[in-house]
Formats: sequence, structure tokens, C-alpha cells
Amino acid sequence: MIGSTGHMGPRRAMHGFAVEQDGKAFDPKTVRRLLPFLSPYRGRMAAAILLMLCSTGLSLLVPYLLKVAIDGNITRNDLPGLVRTSALLVAAYAGAFLSEMGLRYTLSWVGQRVLATLREKLFAHLQALHLGYHDRHIVGVTVSRVINDVGVMNDLLSQGIVTVLGDSLLLAGTVVIMLSLDPVLALLSFTVIPVMFLATRIFSTRAKSAFRRTRKSVASIVGDLAEDISGMRVIQAFAQESRSRERFDRFNQDNRDANIRAMTLSFAFLPAVDFLGIAATAIVLLAGGLSVAHHTATLGVVVAFLSYVSQFFQPIRELSQIYNTAQAAMAGGEQILDLLDTEPEVTDPVDARELSSFAGNIEFDDVVFSYEADSPVLRHVSFAVPAGTTVALVGPTGAGKTSIANIISRFYDIDSGSVLVDGLDLRTLSAAAYRRHLAIVPQDPFLFAGTIRENVRFGVPEAGEEQMREACRRVKADRFIELLPDGYDTVIQESAANLSVGQRQLLCLARAVICDPKILILDEATANIDSATEALIQSALEDVFSGRTAVVIAHRLSTVRSADNILVIDGGRIVQQGTHNALLQQRGLYRRLYETQFMNRAAPPSDG
Repeated sequence: MIGSTGHMGPRRAMHGFAVEQDGKAFDPKTVRRLLPFLSPYRGRMAAAILLMLCSTGLSLLVPYLLKVAIDGNITRNDLPGLVRTSALLVAAYAGAFLSEMGLRYTLSWVGQRVLATLREKLFAHLQALHLGYHDRHIVGVTVSRVINDVGVMNDLLSQGIVTVLGDSLLLAGTVVIMLSLDPVLALLSFTVIPVMFLATRIFSTRAKSAFRRTRKSVASIVGDLAEDISGMRVIQAFAQESRSRERFDRFNQDNRDANIRAMTLSFAFLPAVDFLGIAATAIVLLAGGLSVAHHTATLGVVVAFLSYVSQFFQPIRELSQIYNTAQAAMAGGEQILDLLDTEPEVTDPVDARELSSFAGNIEFDDVVFSYEADSPVLRHVSFAVPAGTTVALVGPTGAGKTSIANIISRFYDIDSGSVLVDGLDLRTLSAAAYRRHLAIVPQDPFLFAGTIRENVRFGVPEAGEEQMREACRRVKADRFIELLPDGYDTVIQESAANLSVGQRQLLCLARAVICDPKILILDEATANIDSATEALIQSALEDVFSGRTAVVIAHRLSTVRSADNILVIDGGRIVQQGTHNALLQQRGLYRRLYETQFMNRAAPPSDG
């Protein structure tokens, strides 16, 4: 079980924020690939379509009932007929209202579930991706994908499709009824349609790039914000608040400008639609009035036409808003699919094995490894760690020590060679099953939001109270915990700001110990602990290491003196290995590192 993992990528590739490329304004392939998320709710969507048909039909009926009331009842002094028509009119309005209300509720119900499903799938996929992906991608941009892009894509899938269908039927039904009532008056009112198509064409062409830019800018601003908040301590320590604020302001202003441009297009388009609607209404009034005067049309037909003309432009306005949503959704959908299409580089084979028994033997055989092609970090590394022994990895910064720990944890797969665990190639094992026998304490201690108790029990949620406390006692963490006002119920603040770095490290050690792992990896686990605390936990670690395979990465050579074997790494190669005393006698890199650390404490050791 992984006891703790920190962000330990070797060299984080700071890709730019603006990674999206212009594409199609509406990509059917993107929609088709995302439509399966609606499949579990086919029944609800069918109900939504029925409600939409009902609402559309009743909306088309209302203007016709006005014509019947005027031409068939009022002009003939048919009071009973007028009462019946009025009752039908009220019923039609009520039915349309209830249908629309049911439609909106159903679409919202489906939408929230699709939203949750999309985010769950993305989160599960992010967890399946190897750590290299997260090292190369800015956290805030990834968050924007899961939150913002999924949200706008959901709007299109759950509501946009039904709305487009309903508005299209309303438009078609309105055209058919108007032509059946008075073809000449209908054609005259349709003279504004070519202008409408031209305005729509201009709007759609410009909106395409505008809305794509808004998706890029919102990802940029979220990414920069997340990074600055995470690095606030460094920003303040170097008094770079102004520079950080200026950079954020640039992203913020770009986001503002992108949204203003997109909204300006919308605000220009909608009044144009309204103007054309007024123009069509004026045409109907003029031409219809003349027709009534010449007895070629009835007053009821003109009144119905006025209602239909108003109704005709309403779906056009709604469709323009759906187009805006589609623009944003296509940009976001492309990014969602790009993320879902990212294949994990570390995967289990189809016939992955789960060890029935686990000893903890580790062997590297001619291992070559690189984070990026043609830039090997480890070069032909070979060594063996018998079960129950302790191996220490020492060497200059960047030598490849943490990379070895990453490979043992199978966070990355090697380029060539083999890594054997209990004689089996690590790549043939189930990663999840293997990691249940493994625990890691990283150099940068990471704690989750919650109590101390919850953090210590993170790897073994079912652990009892005494088991949790015993793990803390074994690493001497109980001493500071019991001095806290709330003890084990102390709530850890964001970034564990209410604990010292050393205290966080002790909790990470306890979190690893409670898992009772067969392989324990300590990556500079005592680097941030004061000398007095280090002395205390050194003795505790001897007990913790007993019966386990331990891999210890250390810069403080005083912490690895008792290791069964010490590997000296330099330039991605093992340049020395042996016990502490044996390496001191070799007058190699290990002795130079040791003398550098202790030259101010004692005279250099003798060769003997």
C-alpha cells in the first residue's frame, strides 16, 4: 500500500497555457463520442423529447386559437363558442407551461448526472495516468478541464440537443402553418430570412475563434492561479508579489478581453435578430392591414400571423445562444477527449499476476531509463537488494536516486533491461496489488485535508485506534501530537500550514508504518527533521526496517551508516557500492561526500 506520494517529477516541463488549436465550429465526431454518456438516461431523454413535442405543439396551437376566437366566434357573435375557445386557449397555455416546466426539470436531472459521470470518468482516468503526465501538465489547467470544460460540454449534451430539436420543430411548424393560412403574407414576412442567414453566418464565423479563445484563457487563468497559490510561500519569500500579480493580471485581462469579444458578438447578434423580428412584424401589419381592407384576409389571420412572427424569431434567438454553447462545448469537448485519449504509459498486462506471497527481493538488471527520449537518467544500472535488507542510495543532486525509487514503485516503466521483484518482472505484476506491499515516504511531505487520525490511517482506513497510535509511537510522532489541543483530532489546514515540516514528515512516516509494508522507500525522509528528532527516529527506524526491504535515499550520510549496502549514484550510474566503512576506505566519491559533510565536525577519518 502506498503510504504517501509527493510531487517528485525530475524536471517538470512547463508547457504553455495556450495549448488549444482552432478546429471545427461544430464537430459531429466530438458529439458522437460524448453521446454515450447520455445512454444510461435514455428513458428520461425520451420523456424530455415527449415533453418538448407537447410544449412545441401547444405553442403552435395558441396563435391558431386566437384566429378561431376572432374569425369564428367574435365576428359571428358566438358567445358559447368563444367561451369554449377561451377555455381551450387557457388549457393550451397551462399545458405548455407544465410541459416546459417538466422539460426543464428532466433536462436538469439528466444534466447533473451526466456532469457527475463525466467528472468521475475524468478523475478516474487522471488517477490511472502515470506520474509523468502530471509532471508535464499544470495542475490548474487540468482542474479547468474537469470543472469548466465538463460543465459547458454537459450543457450541450443534456440541454442543447433537445433545445435544438424543439426550436427546429417550432420553426418548421410555424412556417408550415403560416403558409397554410396565407401563402402571400407568409412569403412577405419571410423576406427578412436571407438577411437573418447572412447575420448568422457572420456571427458564427467570428464566434468560432472568439469562444475558443475564451476556453484557452479560462484554462490559463485557473492554471496560473493554482500555481501561484501553491507557491505563495516562495513568492512572498522573494518579495515577488508585484511580478506575480502582473503575470496574473495579464492572464486575467486576456480572459476579460476574450469574454468581452465573445459577448460583444452575442450582444450584437441578438439585437439584430430582434430588429429583423420587428421588421417582419411591420411587414405583417402593413401587408395584413391592406389585405383586411381589401377583404383578401381576415383580421383573425393577421392577429395569428403577428403571434407566429413573434414566435418565429424566439427559437432563432435561442438557437443563437445554443450556438454560443456549442462553440464553447466543442473547444472544451476536444480537450476532454484529448485527456481521455491520453494512454497511461504504465499499464498492467492482460494476465497480470498477483503475488500470493511476497518476500521483497528487488533486482535491477542493466536498467536504462529516461523521462524524455534520448535523455537517459539511468544508464545500465544493475544491483540486488535481498529481502529484509536495507540499501541506501547516495550521490549528488540529479544523479538518479529518486528515479530508482520511482521505478521500484512502478510509477514509471523502464526503457530497457529488467526490474525483478521476487524473481518476477515487475511489469508482469498487477501494479495495484504490488503497491499494497509497498510504502513510500517522500522528501516533500504531503498531507490531505482532514484530521491527523485520518491522515495516518489513509493507507489502511480500517485500522483500529490502537494500531494508529502504535504507528505514531514507533516513529516518535505521538510526542508532538499529544501536545496539540485536539490531539489526534487536530484538523490539518490547507498545505498543512499548522504543522512544521518536520511534524508533517513524522506523520508521513507513521502513515507508511501503519501499512506494514514489505518494501519501504524513504526519499530523504529525515531531511527536514532537526538533529534531536532525527536521533530519536533513527533508533525507531531500526525497528521499522526489521524484516522489511528498505530503500533509503539520503543526502545526510550519517543516516545510512548502518545500511547493509550503499549504492553511490553519479550521472545515472552506480560508481561505488558497499558498506559505510568499506566505501570510506576506497577514497572515492562516497568518501569525498562524507568528508565534505563532516569536515567542520571532525578530522577526516583514517584509511583504517
